[in-house]
Amino acid sequence: MKLLMVGAGLSGAVLARELAVAGHQITVIDQRGHIAGNCHTERDAETGVLVHVYGPHIFHTDDAQVWNYVQRFSSFKPYLNRVKTTAQGAVFSLPINLHTINQFYGRTMTPDEARAFIDAQADKTITDPQTFEEQALRFVGPDLYEAFFKGYTMKQWGCSPRELPASILKRLPVRFNYDDNYFAHKFQGMPEDGYTPLVARILDHPAIDVHLNTAFTPDLAARHDHVFWSGALDGYFGNRLGRLGYRTLDFKRSVGHGDVQGCAVMNYGDTDVPWTRITEHKHFSPWEVHEGTVCYHEYARACDEGDIPYYPIRLVQEKALLSDYITLAKATGGVTFVGRLGTYRYLDMDVTIREALDTVETFSAALAAGQTPPVFAVNPL
Repeated sequence: MKLLMVGAGLSGAVLARELAVAGHQITVIDQRGHIAGNCHTERDAETGVLVHVYGPHIFHTDDAQVWNYVQRFSSFKPYLNRVKTTAQGAVFSLPINLHTINQFYGRTMTPDEARAFIDAQADKTITDPQTFEEQALRFVGPDLYEAFFKGYTMKQWGCSPRELPASILKRLPVRFNYDDNYFAHKFQGMPEDGYTPLVARILDHPAIDVHLNTAFTPDLAARHDHVFWSGALDGYFGNRLGRLGYRTLDFKRSVGHGDVQGCAVMNYGDTDVPWTRITEHKHFSPWEVHEGTVCYHEYARACDEGDIPYYPIRLVQEKALLSDYITLAKATGGVTFVGRLGTYRYLDMDVTIREALDTVETFSAALAAGQTPPVFAVNPL
C-alpha cells in the first residue's frame, strides 16, 4: 500500500519504518523544517552545545523491547535526571526525598521518622481527594504543598490547583530515602548525538520518502491508500467543533560561559518568579565538554492559534469536546490518529514508541483479515 505519515516525530518515524519493513511504500511529511518533532535537537552554532530545542527530553522506560528498539538506531549514554528547585530562598532536591524533607524542616530524621512526620502533616480529613490541592494536602500537608507544588502548578497550568484533577499529582513520588533520581524506570539514558540523528536513522529506509516544510492537503491523502495522522486531532477537521485546550511554552534563550546553574533543570516554585524552570543544556550531555553554555528560561501559557501545543489540558470541558471529535473521527475513513496530538494525551517518548509499534501490528492484522484499520489504535479517553 501507499501510506502517508503526517508528522515526522517519533510516532510517524516508527510507523514509517516498521510499515516500510513490512513492504509498504511510505511518504512522510512535516510542516516544520526538521524531523523529530518536539524532541528535535541541534548543535548551537555559538557554543557547540547540543540543545533540546523544544525543551528537555530524557529517555526512560521499563519496556525492554522499546529500549532495545531505540538502541538499534543510536548509542545511548547513561543519564539520570536530577532536578533541583528554588523555593522560599533555598535550593532543594526533587522529587521530594529524605534530603528535601530534612533540609526543609531543619531536621535529621531517619526514613521511619520522616514517614511518620509527613503522615502527621497530612490532612486526614480529606478521605477522597478530588482535586490537585486536596491530593497534595492529603499527601504531604500544607508546608510542602505551598513550597513545591502550589506555585509551580499555578504557573504551569494557568489555573488554581483546586481546578485540576487529583490524578496529576498521583504521578509525583515522595521518597523516604536519599534517592534523587527523578525517574524510577529500569532503563534511562540519552542518545549520544541527540534525538534528531536517532529519528533520521529510523527514517533511513529505501521505501520511505520524507518531505519537510510540507503541509497536509486533501489531494495528498487522495494519492495514498491510508493516512496516519500525528498532528492535532482537532486540526485534522479544521477545528470545526472548536479548539482543544493546550498549554504551550515560550523559551528565553541565553548564552554564557562556564557553568551557570550547576544542574540541567532548576524549577522555580515561587509565584513571584514568572518562569517555571531554567534548563542548562550542556548538562544533558555530561560526556561532552564545552566552555560556553546555553540556558532556556521556560514560561508556560495558554496555547493560541499558531502556537506549538505541548500539554493537553483534559479538564471536563476539553474531555467533552474530545469525545465529540472522537465521534467525528470514527465516522471518517482512511485515517488512523496516533501519538500525543492525534490522541490528545500526554505521552512520554517510550509510550509513544510502544503505541506506534502496537499500531503497526493492529494495522497489519486488520489488513490480513480484510478489515478496515481502526481510526484509533488506542482509546483517547
